[in-house]
Amino acid sequence: MTAPDATWRQYLNRRMLICVFLGFTSGLPLFILLSLLQAWLAKSGLNVKTLGLFALVMFPYTWKFVWSPLMDRFHFGRIGRRRGWMLFTQLLLFLGIGCMGMLDPLTQVPTIAFMASVVAFLSASQDIAIDAFRREILPDGELGLGSAIHVNAYKLSGMVPGALSLVLADQMPWASVFWITAAFMLPGLLCSLLVKEPKVYGAPPKSLSEAVVLPFREFIARGGWSGALWVLGFIFLYKLGDSMATALATKFYIDLGFSMTEIGVVSKTTSLWASVAGGILGGIWMVKLGINRALWVFGVLQAIPILGFAWLAHVGANLPTLAVVIGLEAFGVGLGTTAFVAYIMRETDPRYTATQFALFTSLMAVPRTFVNSSVGYVVAETGWLTFFVICFVLALPGMLMLPRIAPWNEKPVESQTTKA
Repeated sequence: MTAPDATWRQYLNRRMLICVFLGFTSGLPLFILLSLLQAWLAKSGLNVKTLGLFALVMFPYTWKFVWSPLMDRFHFGRIGRRRGWMLFTQLLLFLGIGCMGMLDPLTQVPTIAFMASVVAFLSASQDIAIDAFRREILPDGELGLGSAIHVNAYKLSGMVPGALSLVLADQMPWASVFWITAAFMLPGLLCSLLVKEPKVYGAPPKSLSEAVVLPFREFIARGGWSGALWVLGFIFLYKLGDSMATALATKFYIDLGFSMTEIGVVSKTTSLWASVAGGILGGIWMVKLGINRALWVFGVLQAIPILGFAWLAHVGANLPTLAVVIGLEAFGVGLGTTAFVAYIMRETDPRYTATQFALFTSLMAVPRTFVNSSVGYVVAETGWLTFFVICFVLALPGMLMLPRIAPWNEKPVESQTTKA
């Protein structure tokens, strides 16, 4: 957890700067798939049910723990494990994103779905390496602040495909928009070239078998099967309602009657800065609250604004209302995500960083992939207003698990770091 005596100087060190660049390059491919791809296909005339099914291309984010042991076991010679995998995936992402935009959404929908799946696979693989790298360079006292920096940079990347790219789409061909968006992967690639490989905690896995078995054995041994299932259930449920509420946000705005430029400038920009503000406040606030209490307070502030979407569905295409509703929701999500990521980092043993972090974040991605794929059908049956009320109700089960997962009055347990 973040130490109580943490100071602002911890925001200014080299490790936090690395978190900025890698957080940005980690979030960019995801927001391309969530925002830019959705807008591209929606403008081509795809119906809401087909758009909802495109959430299935996100399946690698859910299953990345399956191949994560490979990234703990194998390395790239002198480049190292973490840096090697980061560089490899970032270069392929740059090429894959650019090439995807050269396809025709009117006649090549299956090919676009395949390319989107490839981008999702590469993005999930990049996340495995970046998450492991970040966990290994951050001392225990900087986990909370490092999570805040990473989450903010991650959200900041959404401004490119969610705002800049949408504005450009009104001015130039989609193929050019995708290549310009892909170019924003390059700063992260340069960062991966310049940083040093982190120190190895303990002995690296000597075989693929060890890389697969030991991380899961350690996780189960902490609190038995019961404790492990509680942790995994909480990770699945904590952000379920929020994830569903924003699954087809761009389609929702278009249906209300907003133009692409209005969505890009008003909605996405407001969302970005409100989320960044929430992340910054969350990082600072966690210094005083601790991770346990932050999960309670930030969870409430994350769930309540979901009802704002229902209000927007009621009032219709009103720009001031759009800005307020999206801003409040993004602010709450910025708080909740900061605490959630810090919690996941605390639950990760640095000896098995890649595999355990991938397991936790894969489960975190289940709602975004499989549950969200049904969102289009739910909306088609219920309408937008009722749908958002349902999302709010689904945000409550995760909160009800907090007395067991993170008791309010219990002193948070320090992360289990094996010192080098």
